[in-house]
Amino acid sequence: MIALQLPHTLPLLATLLTAALAGLARGFSGFGSALIFIPLASAVLEPRLAAPLLVLVDNATAFPLVPAAWRTAARREVACLTAGALLGAPLGAWLLLRMDPVALRWGMCALAVAMLALLASGWRYHGRPALPLSLAVGAGSGLFSGLAQMGGPPVVAYWLGGAIPAARVRANIVLFFATSGVISMAVYLLAGLLTGEVLVLAALMAPGYALGLWCGSRMFGRASETLFRRICFGLIALAAAIGLPLWG
Repeated sequence: MIALQLPHTLPLLATLLTAALAGLARGFSGFGSALIFIPLASAVLEPRLAAPLLVLVDNATAFPLVPAAWRTAARREVACLTAGALLGAPLGAWLLLRMDPVALRWGMCALAVAMLALLASGWRYHGRPALPLSLAVGAGSGLFSGLAQMGGPPVVAYWLGGAIPAARVRANIVLFFATSGVISMAVYLLAGLLTGEVLVLAALMAPGYALGLWCGSRMFGRASETLFRRICFGLIALAAAIGLPLWG
């Protein structure tokens, strides 16, 4: 029997607490879980553990949202972005495997800041979805997802400003995140990143993440849109700063 090499007590507790915080942000604002979890978890775990760990837990907890999204989403538009993600995700996973862990931590923190800047800027694509652009956005999202599970902001910016009803936008995003998550899991499995350690850590992390998700969703509506976005943006910025390799 092969012994699993799990983190020591303090790194494990830090990971579980970070998961609950990331779930809270996801439930509260609908985004930000990867931007919070990946920089912080990469500071106490190998970056190669953090990304597959998050995709397993997030996909499992978000699965109940998929059936309703399937009925409402513009499935052809989602399929176009998913086709792009199929191209980008393997390259992201290859970079995750090949890059130096310290360089990866710098890159993940920089990517978190860049994605935060995109979200906070308020910029949105205001045209109608077009096939070449959808494939490009999907490929970019797949690349960032394969590397660090941070593929959400480009998709949100692409769909949120277009001439699409809000309910359909939300359904599109939920369905795309589900399909891109499956792609990431398949790529990670082929790359050997879904190890026994990841599976055990995911089982330990899931309850706290789900509890944070539930608490965040309960908090939604009790604060103004401006306030909750500021809170989540602040958490993402703090996570990126704490996750920097400067702190050893």
